[in-house]
Amino acid sequence: MFDFIRTHQRLMQLILLILVVPSFVFLGISGYSFVTADPAVAEIGKLSVTKQEFTQAQRNQLQQMQESSQGRFDPALLDNPQARQALLDQLINRKVQVAVATQDHFSVSDNTLRRAIAAMPQVQVDGQFSADRYHEVLASIGMSPRDFEASQRAELALDTVLGPVRDTAALPKPVIESLKRALTEERTVRLRVFQAKDYTKDVAITPQDIKAWYDAHQNELRLPEQVSADYLVLDEAAAVASVPAISDAQLKDYYEQNKTRYVVPARVNVSHILIKLPSGASDEAAKAALASAQDLSRRARAEPQQFADLARKESQDAGTARDGGALGWIQRGTLPLPMEQAVFALKQGEVSDPVKGPDGYHVFIANQVQPEKGETFDEARGKVESEVRRQLAADRFADMATKLTSLVYDNASSLDPAAKELGLQVRKAQGIARDRLLTADEAGPQAAAASKDAATLGDVRVRQALFSRQVLTDKQNSGVIEISPDTMVVVRVDAMTPAHVPELDKVQAHIQSQLQAERAHAAAVAAGEKVLASLKQQASSEGFQDPVTLSRLDPAGLSKAVMDAAFTVPRQTLPAYGGVSLPDAYAIVQLDQVKPGSTGKPALDGLGAQMARVWGSVEEQALLVDLRKALGVKITDEGRQLIDKGDSGSN
Repeated sequence: MFDFIRTHQRLMQLILLILVVPSFVFLGISGYSFVTADPAVAEIGKLSVTKQEFTQAQRNQLQQMQESSQGRFDPALLDNPQARQALLDQLINRKVQVAVATQDHFSVSDNTLRRAIAAMPQVQVDGQFSADRYHEVLASIGMSPRDFEASQRAELALDTVLGPVRDTAALPKPVIESLKRALTEERTVRLRVFQAKDYTKDVAITPQDIKAWYDAHQNELRLPEQVSADYLVLDEAAAVASVPAISDAQLKDYYEQNKTRYVVPARVNVSHILIKLPSGASDEAAKAALASAQDLSRRARAEPQQFADLARKESQDAGTARDGGALGWIQRGTLPLPMEQAVFALKQGEVSDPVKGPDGYHVFIANQVQPEKGETFDEARGKVESEVRRQLAADRFADMATKLTSLVYDNASSLDPAAKELGLQVRKAQGIARDRLLTADEAGPQAAAASKDAATLGDVRVRQALFSRQVLTDKQNSGVIEISPDTMVVVRVDAMTPAHVPELDKVQAHIQSQLQAERAHAAAVAAGEKVLASLKQQASSEGFQDPVTLSRLDPAGLSKAVMDAAFTVPRQTLPAYGGVSLPDAYAIVQLDQVKPGSTGKPALDGLGAQMARVWGSVEEQALLVDLRKALGVKITDEGRQLIDKGDSGSN
């Protein structure tokens, strides 16, 4: 019974996630009925969300993110008030559904439950519910049918609170048609762009300006806590470099074994005439066949250009005679040895003497001859050595990885022993923060972000290791971190720099560049707005680019900001004008033409269903808001503190 489960463990884990997580991912089983003395972070009528439930939900959420990203998810993305508020709202909404379902005695019939379970693909075989598969799956996750069916009945009952609202939402057809017209409406526009860089030369920045900006933007300039790190990288390049010198004999052996990769063998494009000689034929018959072949060879040599016609008339090989006796390109090893020797002895256009083969006498003509070509060993030596090194390095990599793991563990306070033993270089990098790599402007010339290992050092697992207690506080090596199958890294903290605002002289160039950009942009906007005001008084296309036709479905390569401006310009009197500030410029949009587009585009076929889902979600959220008000949902002081500061806020 468990053979399937033992051989499909990862599949069973996925099934467990699909079947059980919907019920317990946020609440756990305690969310249904148990009461504890744990402080409440939210109150929902007679129910509550406890701090323990919230903490467990956070753990589950982080675990799922880590598993889905194979350990690359950054926990810092969930460690903020917005993420904690969103999670608490999910928990509250869940409890709201529990409260309403309990209060109004929502339930589902046995038939509904059976249909829902039978529809689960995880318990089907060939698209049909399988009782054996059902019990097999439940056994693999340690649940009895009774417990599982009770949990599913509860889920279905909860779904009846919001499901009917969500699933029956629909937009009237006139609304859908109106949306289609809006999405396909075509507007022809021209742009006139005022680039900020064109105004940089007119910007003057004084030391007083820089100091004032520095004083006013302390929070923006503040650098987070950061570390400088020593690290070792074990990758393909390191493994290749560790391979000792390779002898010429080894290289030559490899070249000969893989010669076809460097040399194209000789080949001949041939045609033939066959005079058959049946097996067991008499001497007289053999002499007659040979005489006929000799005559054909003589005639072919007299007029080689007529060989194909001669083969069509005289060859007894029906398969090739119709094609003038063509056999195509022949390489060595294709024909019996006597025939091969005769063929490869021919020059282009030359006709052979009769050659006896297994089925009779053959007369060959060499249509084309290509001699062996390619690289000699000396010419290919560099390639051969590189390939041999890579192959040897692949074997050494696994051994080096094992040694690296032992060496950094046995010498926890230094990377030098591992580097010396394995021939690796201890590299250094600065400016590694918990959530990012600082730029070279922020961290200096040895910034991790500017190094060739930026992608490796920026990996969330590397940053987590550097700020772990073992590495940051205890000053020990990290374990071996596998970035990819062929890249491993070990890190240790060299120095830690607290969060701080850099001295003015260290950020002066950055501030000057920032001020220049800001003021040049302001000048571009001012110039553009001045021209826009004059155009609204007197229309003109001077200075505008070529016209572009766009729609909300087809932005024609324009940015969202320009698109929004194009569809905001009034259409009553054309041409009409609008303006928009862009990150590095200011653009004036001239609207020349507005016309309806085609609403029959395939891209719009599913619009009604899509909008129904969106509208259903909106109505569902509106109902939840009303239910929360009716139940008197309240976030407690403990909950507010937890949202604002996380777990540390309550300690």
